[in-house]
Amino acid sequence: MKITAIKPRRKALSAVYIDGEFAVNLDTQALLENRVNVGMELNDEELHELIVRSNDRRAKEKALWLISYRNHSKKELRDKIRRTCDADAAEHAVERMEELGLVNDRDFAESYARKLLYTKRMSKRAAAIELRRKGIDREIIDEVLDSMEIDEQEQIRQVIARKYPNVSDEKIRRRAVAALQRLGYGWEDIKAALQDLDE
Repeated sequence: MKITAIKPRRKALSAVYIDGEFAVNLDTQALLENRVNVGMELNDEELHELIVRSNDRRAKEKALWLISYRNHSKKELRDKIRRTCDADAAEHAVERMEELGLVNDRDFAESYARKLLYTKRMSKRAAAIELRRKGIDREIIDEVLDSMEIDEQEQIRQVIARKYPNVSDEKIRRRAVAALQRLGYGWEDIKAALQDLDE
């Protein structure tokens, strides 16, 4: 198989033509690093290796771009990379980011749990569910949440004071109860907090 043309495409890709026909879009930098040029002969194995290198490079670039915006869990990062790269390339990229210390599930769990508990005022139960959705192991979730001290009654009172100050109005009270349940609080805790406010 002979490379007959290499044409630039958008997003740092180049279209590679083999024997006069379009074959594949590959990462331009991977082509340069591997000294691939027009007129070069490739066998199937060499082409496959080039595709793997291109995918790995694109996956790592995507991973770096994503974590430059915010912290991610390994699962979250892997899932986002897989939207544009194959599963193996995504896995290699996540492993590399972890080796470099750029991805750490415990650090992610701690910062995300703080946001859920102290900013969004969620219950620990709801925070645990959110952390599981992000792919954090149960053991890490338990350790992180156990290390955080919160008074759920105080959390409920703060949500009500901030968003539902006129809780004596029945319609607003129902809205407040529904919102607190979405934040993961049980009915008994909500009822106790409302009774305190009524008194």
